[in-house]
Amino acid sequence: MKKLRLLAVIIAIQLSGTALAQTTEPLEADQDHWTIHNREGTFENNNIHLNAQEQDGMAWLNDSEFTNGTLEFDVKGKNAPGRSFVGLAFHGQGNETFDAVYFRPFNFKNPEKKANAVQYISIPGGEWFTLRENSPGTYESEFKPTPESVEDWFHVKIEIAYPQVKVYVNDSTEPTLVVNQLSEQKSGQVGFWVGNNSEGWFKNLNIQHHED
Repeated sequence: MKKLRLLAVIIAIQLSGTALAQTTEPLEADQDHWTIHNREGTFENNNIHLNAQEQDGMAWLNDSEFTNGTLEFDVKGKNAPGRSFVGLAFHGQGNETFDAVYFRPFNFKNPEKKANAVQYISIPGGEWFTLRENSPGTYESEFKPTPESVEDWFHVKIEIAYPQVKVYVNDSTEPTLVVNQLSEQKSGQVGFWVGNNSEGWFKNLNIQHHED
């Protein structure tokens, strides 16, 4: 496959004595840097597209060992009820063990289900339906502020200081979701995530590591 550049993807590195630091060189978007699971991945026009298939799909960033810090990216889903779940996995230990924050764009402006727009999960054991049944309203929330269109790109910032996770959207200074992680894994891989029968578009991944 011909190598393409995902010009907006910038990976942060730790420097001695510096709380935050990041590179200025983009990461090449090719099979040398990403591992696709249960999807077809397309790298074009500075974004990654994962197609729709049954079960969850992933685009893992290779060698992305992440503990605490900030994860930022842009993402786009569809106004397709029950078929648009898009987000980011972190502290991944493989395709079956990870935490994630994801979004249901079809609920962003739905007055009856807007409280189910942003979701935290911890796999295995902390699937959305288990969390909603056992702790209603704790691990999901509204998308604030409400976007003009549910099919536009939106920006996400996730701040992680284990076990706390804060989620901000579209440059808001107020978090739209704050939770404590349910998993015991404190570090692992980062990857784009799509849910059952969902496709998604992703770009502008930026990882900033916080020193312990």
